[in-house]
Amino acid sequence: MNKPLLAALSALAVAGLGATPAVAAPQHTAKAAAVTVNFAGTVSLSNCSGSVIRFPSSADTDPALVMTNGHCLETGFPEPGEVITGQSSSRSFGLLNASGSRVATLRANQVVYSTMTDTDVTIYRLTTTYAQIKSAYGISPLTVNDTHPTAGTAIKVVSGYWKRTYSCNLDGFVYRLKEGDWTWKDSLRYTSSCNTIGGTSGSPVIDTTTGKVVAVNNTGNEDGERCTENNPCEVDENGNVTVRQGINYAEETYQIPACFTTGNKLNLSAAGCVLPKP
Repeated sequence: MNKPLLAALSALAVAGLGATPAVAAPQHTAKAAAVTVNFAGTVSLSNCSGSVIRFPSSADTDPALVMTNGHCLETGFPEPGEVITGQSSSRSFGLLNASGSRVATLRANQVVYSTMTDTDVTIYRLTTTYAQIKSAYGISPLTVNDTHPTAGTAIKVVSGYWKRTYSCNLDGFVYRLKEGDWTWKDSLRYTSSCNTIGGTSGSPVIDTTTGKVVAVNNTGNEDGERCTENNPCEVDENGNVTVRQGINYAEETYQIPACFTTGNKLNLSAAGCVLPKP
């Protein structure tokens, strides 16, 4: 995992906190102008990054949601096969504006969904609505795209914890990404410019053309080891294993909106919902 800050400081000693963010590779075709991607709507957690999110069907009056990683859950890593729903929470989040300044503290009242099985995601329900956040702070949520991302897409990984943005491209997809006891399906692999570090866990991965969230940043192979913690390996349909030291990954989020219904309520039995169930 892009650990909740374990080894982050040593990584910074190498990378340098003030290092200039990488620039996305030039695109062969310019089908659409890039939108401005900044820190507005991202959040900082005690040990991770995250973002205030909405789905295409969410209403302004719905309780707002925050998305981060499953391995950022305050009660510890969910076990393989474990799915947590409806767990009480009073976790706080620092809401950032476009320039990365903290403008408010938001608070959760529930862990709506959390797992590290097939994907690596936690979704919190806040005590405030989207409309209340917009009225008080002028900040809108990020929208989670409900279609599968496309290889080659220019993306930004926006870390609310470090107030740092990483720019690269979506390099491809991984049939199975295995790290220690956990296995994730159809993971997203970055090109090498997104050299994310500890504390970037849970950062939204944003398509720079649409401005929508396509994944949640979660891990990278640090030492070149094979399938160990902090050293995920790629496994193809035939069981062949590939290790890519220094390459980082995210878990796609397009499948999440189908599992939420009116009022931002979780419904794992909804048509089209494929998230793991308890």
